[in-house]
Amino acid sequence: MAKKAVSEAKQTGAAVQGKRIGIHLSTTGGVWKAVEYAREIGANTLQIFSASPRTWRAASVKPADAEKLKQARLQLDVGPLVVHVSYLVNVCSQSDETRQKSITAFRGEVERALALGAEYLVLHPGSYRGMTREQGLVLAAESIEKAIDGLPWQDADFHILIENTAGAEFSLGGSFEQVAELIERLRKHAPVGVCLDTCHTHVAGYDIVTEAGYAETMKQVGQTIGFDTVCVWHCNDAKAARGSKLDRHEHIGEGMIGAEAFRRLLHDQRFAHAAFIAETPVDEPGDDARNVALLRTLSAG
Repeated sequence: MAKKAVSEAKQTGAAVQGKRIGIHLSTTGGVWKAVEYAREIGANTLQIFSASPRTWRAASVKPADAEKLKQARLQLDVGPLVVHVSYLVNVCSQSDETRQKSITAFRGEVERALALGAEYLVLHPGSYRGMTREQGLVLAAESIEKAIDGLPWQDADFHILIENTAGAEFSLGGSFEQVAELIERLRKHAPVGVCLDTCHTHVAGYDIVTEAGYAETMKQVGQTIGFDTVCVWHCNDAKAARGSKLDRHEHIGEGMIGAEAFRRLLHDQRFAHAAFIAETPVDEPGDDARNVALLRTLSAG
């Protein structure tokens, strides 16, 4: 099954090299290995963690590893490289201790992303439990500003991407308006953009399934965030119903969103500049290749 999926991914990938389609991959064996495997399964972009997503402390990137990664990307034409921030980071926590740890951890995330030559670093805004949404927005912006203070990001092709969330209670970023407001607060202090997640968008209550619903949802994206600000789409089908607030990813075309919605998104010229990266489950060997191949097929047809 895995060999068949890889073969199909290569065949469909060859037809649409211009479209940047990929998946989140493990860096086991070396970060450059993820780039090689991405190409093996027909992807030409990818997302990784720069360290364990469940630890506060992480080692710095070794220069030799960063150089191997750079060379692999050049040789195989894989990019952009997207790094996802650890799940522990909560830049709008009401706890001073957690927030300070988050600021330090996020600074490390930026340092590692810059060392790896990543174009994008994706951040979940966090939870403002115990505060108002406005207080959460202010703290998130202040924390990010503190974390990047003095870092040499100005000379890099690098952006911090705020990801929309599933809309659970106290979760910052569950609406396009909240994401847009945070982006606006950060523009003067950091290179920022947006990562939109199809599953999060769906379970937060936006309709991207029907043609009319998609049109209305994209109208809202344009009026709040702006199409050019969306640098990455996380392409995930959803196990849960629209508006459920349950963040449960499913294989492309096998969930409540369905394949046609992804076809519509991949053909939307307003996002021609964006990368499309799956964060779908790997339930069986070859699932990563299979999801990439289907996104490639939907993009081509």
